[in-house]
Amino acid sequence: MPYTLSAVAEIMNGALTGKGAAVVTDIATDSRSTFYPDKALFFAIAGERHNGHLYLGDLYERGVRAFVVSEEVNASRYPQASFIAVPDTLRALQALAAHHRRRHTYPVVAVAGSNGKTIVKEWIAQLLSTQLRLARSPKSYNSQVGVPLSAWRMGEESELGIFEAGISQPGEMERLEDILRPDVVVFTNLGEAHQEGFATREQKLREKLRLCANAEAVAYCADQYEVHTAICATAPLAQKRRYCWGASSAADVRVISTEKSDTATNVTVEVTASQKRFLLNIPFTDAASTENALHSFTACMLLAQLFPSLHINEENVAGNVAHLSPIAMRLDLHEGVNGCTIINDAYNADVASLRIALDFLSSFSKHRRRTVILSDIEQSGKEGWRLYGEVAELLREHGVSRLIAIGAQVGKHLSKFTCEVAHFSSTGHFLRQFDRNTFRDEAILIKGSRSFLLEQISRQLEQKTHLTTLEVNLTALTDNLNALRAKLKKGVKTLAMVKANAYGMGLSEVARLLQHQRVSYLGVAFADEGVQLRRAGITMPILVLNPEPGTFEQMLDYRLEPEIYSLQMLQRYSEAALRSGEGLCSIHVKLDTGMYRLGFAENELEELLSCLSRFRNLKVASIFSHLAAADEPQHDDFTRAQIALFDAMSKRVESELGYKTLRHLANSAGVERFPEAQLDMVRLGISLYGVSATKPGSMRTVSALKSTVVQVKRVPAGDTVGYGRKGRADEDKTIAVIPVGYADGLNRLLGNGAGSVLVNGKQAPFIGNICMDLCMVDVTGIEVREGDEVTVFGENPGVASLAEKLNTIPYEIFTRISARVNRTYFSE
Repeated sequence: MPYTLSAVAEIMNGALTGKGAAVVTDIATDSRSTFYPDKALFFAIAGERHNGHLYLGDLYERGVRAFVVSEEVNASRYPQASFIAVPDTLRALQALAAHHRRRHTYPVVAVAGSNGKTIVKEWIAQLLSTQLRLARSPKSYNSQVGVPLSAWRMGEESELGIFEAGISQPGEMERLEDILRPDVVVFTNLGEAHQEGFATREQKLREKLRLCANAEAVAYCADQYEVHTAICATAPLAQKRRYCWGASSAADVRVISTEKSDTATNVTVEVTASQKRFLLNIPFTDAASTENALHSFTACMLLAQLFPSLHINEENVAGNVAHLSPIAMRLDLHEGVNGCTIINDAYNADVASLRIALDFLSSFSKHRRRTVILSDIEQSGKEGWRLYGEVAELLREHGVSRLIAIGAQVGKHLSKFTCEVAHFSSTGHFLRQFDRNTFRDEAILIKGSRSFLLEQISRQLEQKTHLTTLEVNLTALTDNLNALRAKLKKGVKTLAMVKANAYGMGLSEVARLLQHQRVSYLGVAFADEGVQLRRAGITMPILVLNPEPGTFEQMLDYRLEPEIYSLQMLQRYSEAALRSGEGLCSIHVKLDTGMYRLGFAENELEELLSCLSRFRNLKVASIFSHLAAADEPQHDDFTRAQIALFDAMSKRVESELGYKTLRHLANSAGVERFPEAQLDMVRLGISLYGVSATKPGSMRTVSALKSTVVQVKRVPAGDTVGYGRKGRADEDKTIAVIPVGYADGLNRLLGNGAGSVLVNGKQAPFIGNICMDLCMVDVTGIEVREGDEVTVFGENPGVASLAEKLNTIPYEIFTRISARVNRTYFSE
């Protein structure tokens, strides 16, 4: 729905400079995402970790001409741009979204609660998609920014809106309620998520229920006593329609019976208002999925009663429960055939989630050919020419080279696409003609509606690998980066360490993410790591911590910047730089402040400064040192002495140089414990990868080493297991064989009961010696089948507990994971 800039300025009470008649149809808050620049209005949001005002120049170069700002801008630098000045850009975004929502009169459902919001939202959509045209928030867009972006996508063609709303502290829900003004609220449950932002559980519940302020009705589970009591006791809610499900005879959707099979849960319910009974065949067996399905069904029954004009067929909804499909809560990135990278998002398709998936594709495919395999987009509510016109524009904006279109509907609109196009009538049609040699050295996004079963294509394109994998959560890594950034003083830069294959997690993939997140520098140990990054398309500055003179020419060729820690190295690098003809070359001077590893000692400064004054072809980009014991409180006096010595030494070097450099000293522990050591830049290492140097559990887990049970065996009492007959069965035992061994990085010292793995939620100790390629665990008393997942470390057990058993540190656990273990990546 188009808006003129003058109208937008009036809505948000802003001051417009520029062309008031200019029209915008798209809004954006992240300069790294891809959008239609000539139609976009960019909100420069200034937060604790990011400031959108820093990227106005980049966006202007990309063609963006309309901005909402809260800081003073030199408009002369952007002669063709229009600006709307407001006190708070986030509030302005929310005001525009609230105005836009009020232009639509169809009902809106909002889903709140601690857990299951996204699944319930998506399942309500699945239950109603055959009857109604829906507008809904993409993925988990439920934050102060996500909700307004979701509401903005409400269009006239829809008949019902479904959104989710999440909060992390008091005062936030009022803003979200003002944007959405839901007619119906679905409350899932009250859990521990985001409890740190609230004084008590009761306060958190009260804050979440503020979403109901102007709603006609609230749907929830009456069996959740805490929630039920709060809803009944809260004055504004007591006057609203309370519609609940549960075992009570007073429930609006009464659960009569529940029966589980190996593959499904059959729930018989009675809808009180219509006196109809339904057998709901829920295609899941876990309790959380059953609860989410009943929330979703109950919401649909409430909508049918509140809004007869929607003509919701209750029998149709009940029948659709059997077809509920898992919700992909993450985008998976896998190694593919012939050097390809596969991004699998094959479970749902709509324009909003396609945009998100394409942004992910773009961030991991710099300088690579991009291919999209896309099925028909079902139940969009849009005419085909308009829908696939939008899709074609998205592919063009994201630099997609090839589209493989699957389905009859997309096939009718192939002329919309300007890239190379191949069309297949069905997934089976594609697979019958599949030739893996037609895919080579490219990034491939697989995106489709569930009914097309595009996961069959994904399986054909993925490189067949070892069953043991290291899963890397890119969202968790980003969250850790942002949590560390939040501790920094304004203007402090970040150097992210990616040495040792990014602490075992995959050098190129992690570096691509960090480049996308705009860290200032990357740090590697050796030149060959830096070369690998350059070949992978990494363009940002790279510091090589352990350069070898034999690699200087290669480093200059690939624009890698060396640590200089000796006079001999300084002279040899200057000579290499002169031979290369590169001009002024950056170096990083290492000072030794008491660790006695590498670097110039205080008594060597005179000679260092003399050499630097002679080598005019070198520029000192940074001066740095290492803290020896920043994570150990008993050595805090030594650490403070190091900080003071570095401050004095580095200031002296800068003074003699006559220009400003970057000074950096703090590592992960230093960031957390010594804010005075932040200086100009900090080096982020182990905390980035999920292990806090000072507060166990405060960082998100980034990696998980997982494998699969390949065989289950019965071992009679008295028999032995494994090499050397070390594992003796003192009673009849059941063991599981797992294809992970010491060649994969599983330490042999964990054998014979010293360590354990997690199988189906229970600890299973190793029995016998750990072999090169296999290990055996005792699963006596645990229900285990071949194909069950096994966790060596991850959320539980954590890598820190494993390291403690081995009397080592998490660094060693991470970096011992061998190259033959497949790394898989996902974004939540």
